[in-house]
Amino acid sequence: MNSIFTPKEALQKLEHFCAYQERCHDEVVSKLYSLKMTADEIDLIVVQLIEGNFLNETRFACSFARGKHRIKSWGKIRITNELKLRNITSTNISLALKEISAEEYEITFNELSERCWNSLQEKNLLKKRKKFCDYLLRRGYESNFVYEKAKELERE
Repeated sequence: MNSIFTPKEALQKLEHFCAYQERCHDEVVSKLYSLKMTADEIDLIVVQLIEGNFLNETRFACSFARGKHRIKSWGKIRITNELKLRNITSTNISLALKEISAEEYEITFNELSERCWNSLQEKNLLKKRKKFCDYLLRRGYESNFVYEKAKELERE
């Protein structure tokens, strides 16, 4: 199996790939495999990308957490699970979650839950509560927050 690219060409291609958007090691390695690089070449290129500061797992994790929270309104549980899926270390996951301030997290959670509660057309209160809780739990918010908020919104 011959590689289409020389290691040097692959390195340039991956520098572009990493400069365009933060990437995790897994994305870079699978991209290199798709370019038909050998395991030794992959190791070499990954090391060069790290040394050139194109690839930084901590930076990726922090950027991922900030983005998913601010843009998609994900909770910490969902963010943690998605980072674990990308084989990010627990140290980097902890650092990433610190990127989201408690105030920002609470504001996002409250806005999202009020918007969700008000958009549900369900007349049956039990069904409405279930739909509401399922939605926020899927988004990755902590169950104690979700159930407390459901009770609070039911009283209003």
